[in-house]
Amino acid sequence: MNFLPAPPNTGLRFRRIDLDGKPELEARAEFVTDTQRSTTLSKGPVKIHTVEHVLAAFAGAGVTNAIIEIDSNEPPIADGSSRDFAQLVREAGITVQTDPIEPYKITTPIELTIGETQLAIFPYNGFKITCTSSDKGGRFTQFYSTEVTPETWEKELSHARTFCFYEEIEFLIRNGLIKGGSLENAIVIREDAVLTNEPLRYPEEFVRHKMLDIVGDLSLVGRPIHGHVVAVKPSHHANTELAKAILAQMRRPLEQAQTFAPPPATTQQPEAPSSKSSKPAPKPVSTAAAEPAVKDGASLDINEVMKLLPHRPPFLMVDRVLKIEGNKITALKQVTIGEPYFAGHFPGHPIMPGVLQLEAIAQVAGILMMRQAENAGKLAYFMSAEDVKWRKPVTPGDTLIIEVELTKSRGKIGRAKGTCLVNDEVVSEAVVTCMFFER
Repeated sequence: MNFLPAPPNTGLRFRRIDLDGKPELEARAEFVTDTQRSTTLSKGPVKIHTVEHVLAAFAGAGVTNAIIEIDSNEPPIADGSSRDFAQLVREAGITVQTDPIEPYKITTPIELTIGETQLAIFPYNGFKITCTSSDKGGRFTQFYSTEVTPETWEKELSHARTFCFYEEIEFLIRNGLIKGGSLENAIVIREDAVLTNEPLRYPEEFVRHKMLDIVGDLSLVGRPIHGHVVAVKPSHHANTELAKAILAQMRRPLEQAQTFAPPPATTQQPEAPSSKSSKPAPKPVSTAAAEPAVKDGASLDINEVMKLLPHRPPFLMVDRVLKIEGNKITALKQVTIGEPYFAGHFPGHPIMPGVLQLEAIAQVAGILMMRQAENAGKLAYFMSAEDVKWRKPVTPGDTLIIEVELTKSRGKIGRAKGTCLVNDEVVSEAVVTCMFFER
């Protein structure tokens, strides 16, 4: 097996150099096909067993792009842990690339119960695992909890070896699952005895190996995760199902945006030429062709704003763009008593809904992100909002100033921090993420 560097956005992927064409298999949850005693990935004729220990070595170290070359359908077992793999990664060194991958932050708890396994992940500013393991009879029950960082990963988890119970061995041999198994690469538990060729590496080596497996299996999400995993009797099946549930949560904002997005704009279709006319039919004209330029020093009136945004009154929350300077934009929304939402929010005490201030930030951010040439003429879909705060009420007669700064842009996704002000006082703020699609 060889570990090779890879360019940004490659992800972790296996390359079977023993097969014609050296096919590659991405380490993603969608390719999981078997989880009996280990995690197996398959794609077409390419299959790789027991990927979790190698993937854990990369994920634990924070590596997101690498090629894993192997000349078999399974990586070397080594000593049944990730220790040797983690050491190889550390000795090779890690390069910070120009297009880093942001960790995905769990937004709402995800909980799974599969047989005796209970697995959950909660919002958390970092990556933490709290785990309890035991066999069906409750023997060798162990508990451990740790924050997973590159330092704690290698010191506290990577050395933990795989283990099995003596009564399982006959079944495993019969099913061809431990052909290379020995006390050199596994711990065997027989009744109350622990059979191993060296002393236990940790007092809680069994549960720590279960946590090692969780690190490897959750790397199939395809990006680092910020969340607190709480596991009771985890298994590869439950771990990979949790990875799929996290992916579903990641996709949900995009799916919602696509559901509620306006239909794509149409182009002008040429009229069928008359048989009496010799003039050629005009070519189709894209509606994006007349869009105003979003550039430094520009200011946009309401007509120019409507050429950039698909929104229309009463849902257009931008009356004018006052200025664009680098990665910053300032826009204006005049709040009048004629706004339709004041009829019900609230009678006798009109207040602009906070979510509409958030929408104003997202719309202005969408305009700013069109500075990039590749986004010109596209639709900005509002994907998510974080750190949202509403500080003061906005009432009829107020002039809402919306200030937005682009903090990150990668491909068709942009992230920006926005603030709404009235009389130079902050009334609301948020960090928003948008994605661009063709009209």
